[in-house]
Amino acid sequence: MTVSYFSALRYTGRMSNTTVPRWNLDSIFPSIFSDEYKQAVADYAAGMDTLESLLDTAKDFVRRHNDNFDFSAWLATFLEADDKVSALSQTLSAYAYAVYSVDTTNTASLNNIAKIEEMGLRARQQDLAFKSILLSHQKYLDEFFARFPQFADRRFLLQEAIAETAHQMSSAEERLAGELQRTGGDAWGRLHEQIISNLRDGADGKTFNELRNDAYSPDAETRKAAYQKEIALLRQHEIALAAALNNLKGETIALNKRRHWENALDRSLASCRMSRQTLDALVGAIEDSLPLWRNYFAAKAQFLRARGQTASKTAGADGEGLAFYDLFAPMTGTAAPDSPLGKTWSFSEARDYVIERYRSFSADMGDFAAHAFEAGWIDAEVRAGKVGGAYDEDFPRGHQSRILSNFTGAFSDVVTLAHELGHAYHFSCLKGKPAAFFSYPMTLAETASTFAEMIVKQDMLAKSTEADALSLLDADLQDASQVLVDILCRFYFERSVFAARAEGELSADDFCRLMRAAQEQSYGAGLGAERHEYMWAVKSHYYSTGLDFYNFPYAFGQLFAAGLFARYQAEGASFARTYAALLADTGSMTCEDLCKKAGFDITDKAFWQSGVAMYAREVESFVRLAKNG
Repeated sequence: MTVSYFSALRYTGRMSNTTVPRWNLDSIFPSIFSDEYKQAVADYAAGMDTLESLLDTAKDFVRRHNDNFDFSAWLATFLEADDKVSALSQTLSAYAYAVYSVDTTNTASLNNIAKIEEMGLRARQQDLAFKSILLSHQKYLDEFFARFPQFADRRFLLQEAIAETAHQMSSAEERLAGELQRTGGDAWGRLHEQIISNLRDGADGKTFNELRNDAYSPDAETRKAAYQKEIALLRQHEIALAAALNNLKGETIALNKRRHWENALDRSLASCRMSRQTLDALVGAIEDSLPLWRNYFAAKAQFLRARGQTASKTAGADGEGLAFYDLFAPMTGTAAPDSPLGKTWSFSEARDYVIERYRSFSADMGDFAAHAFEAGWIDAEVRAGKVGGAYDEDFPRGHQSRILSNFTGAFSDVVTLAHELGHAYHFSCLKGKPAAFFSYPMTLAETASTFAEMIVKQDMLAKSTEADALSLLDADLQDASQVLVDILCRFYFERSVFAARAEGELSADDFCRLMRAAQEQSYGAGLGAERHEYMWAVKSHYYSTGLDFYNFPYAFGQLFAAGLFARYQAEGASFARTYAALLADTGSMTCEDLCKKAGFDITDKAFWQSGVAMYAREVESFVRLAKNG
């Protein structure tokens, strides 16, 4: 699943939910009770039986030291069978979550997720056994590739699998860890989702996600009131939320130690196929840019105060930065009511605009977007019981995707649609490849979605009138500051949480203290006294055992996409083919090698600074217009 980082921060306009679609899952499965679904589950089980038999055969040859074992032929057979099982596994897992995510309290959906997860335990055990056999026979790989050249593109993946064996416990320990995770980490994560998705301000009040959406309201008092209610709701449930986060991080630390990871960050870097040198260059460039972003926050705070558009008594006065609840405040009065930032978009308008913008880059990308809308791939309605934010799920079955969003008519929702469709387009570029190549790292997963956003945003900026420019610049800088400054904040926070949790149990007060410190280190004077110390309770990424440090990949994607977009501007339409080919390779190599192929050295901080330069120009324009506005 590819998740949008920006949770549910979208302004709720007056649009009726009947004007936006729910998705159609029939071309995947009619329901979890359908014959088609039951058959797929049976095929998944049968496929694992086949893999089990192949693994037993290999183990038997090894145990008897039989020289007749033809490892190369065995490996070719195993990879072919494994491709079928992987495609079913990915499809069933994606479908189970998609059904659950739009109705989080449905018992049947919850039981179905548990069932698929339980089957996945067996698949993970088989993966461990395969890696062990691969490790002990790695000297035969050159022979394998010579005899079976159709698998030549698997060399990177097989070498990666061998390297991963250094971070595996024994088979029995891994089996036990997987079984316990269902009632441990996975259960704590679902508890968080269920609490957040069902919070409501009173019996008839707004849901938690609707309160979050009010951060985009043009009314200053509405923004502040929603912020206060949000914090009050989180404080009411802080014991359960803190227990979930404390136990999740404790589980991760314990397992990382047994799997010989020095820390969670090293594990995350490995899963991202990215080096520490690259991360240091990326973080260093963002840290260097912090004064730039603080200038933007200060200019916005002063603008809002001068026009009476903040409910804060101090923000924007005497050099104090923004109130947290004004980070996403629209620049009311600068954009015309019928401008992209001033109006409430209908879903059909958003659909047509995204398709048109995609087609401006390439006909292939535009046709893809049109098909996604026409085929009912998008669930955009805001409703109780549905998870907040947005995500893309990709299904090997029929090579199709589904997109969840919470569309309210704000221009930011249009950008979100473009973002998630970018993820789906990325998956479409992998069509025809085996399922093994569908697992590309988060760093590269965010490239296509961010590039798609830029196609939309830069178009609006290019053709905006001076009256609209301030609002359009603010919209882009809002998102960019979240990807760079706020993600740096969350990176600092998560790093400090792991360090503190290694020393003992953590309470809600501890998490609030660490969040305050992280906000000070990143936002600094850009935020005033009114901050959000409960942000640790909001973001679902913290509550997953598989998504530690689910933050820096977005910054990677943002700045890498900026570099690609600059190349597109220089090369024109011919770049579309290069871009699609680049996306097709994302499951086949490290970030460094892929970017080198695109002509970038991402271990050099200068590369990331070149990406920041685009936003430096935008901040300069914003500050000038804000002072004159």
